[in-house]
Amino acid sequence: MPLTQKFSFRFYFHVLSKMLGEPRCFFSELPVDLGFIKPLGFLIVSSIFFTGASVVSSMPSNPIYLGSIFFVNAVGMVLIASGLGYMVMVMFLGRSVSFKRLFSIYAFSSGITLLAAWIPFFIWFTEPWKWWLIGTGMARSCGFRSWQIIMIIGLSLGIMILFFLTVLPLVSPIK
Repeated sequence: MPLTQKFSFRFYFHVLSKMLGEPRCFFSELPVDLGFIKPLGFLIVSSIFFTGASVVSSMPSNPIYLGSIFFVNAVGMVLIASGLGYMVMVMFLGRSVSFKRLFSIYAFSSGITLLAAWIPFFIWFTEPWKWWLIGTGMARSCGFRSWQIIMIIGLSLGIMILFFLTVLPLVSPIK
């Protein structure tokens, strides 16, 4: 099945089965010209599932409000993480890979883990799994070496943590 057609649920389930069964093979065969639509579509469908499952399992008083926060967070964090990963890559390795390619790795990896991330305490399993998938994607799709992957992921995670620690006092209520 060619991966360069428009997004469809058939494509979604194809990616789902390949990522769950053979993620190394999936990333090795990832087309260079995949674009944004298919990875973004995969991420959005997984984010909708994550949002629905999270809202149903938590039974909040305002499900629309909480659901919108879950959805924006699910998609937004992938955009932030892939943007920071690309920034670190360009700063230290040059423009060796396009943003579309790096984004697709982050979107597919995050989309898979979102399917289990709504389960309480599964974050301890899904987060390391997501970063392992991203690293595997960088190795298989981009040809990065281990030290490059560790540098890109480590620095982008460090920047993200520092950013949120800096912003947190600005959005926390004054005590």
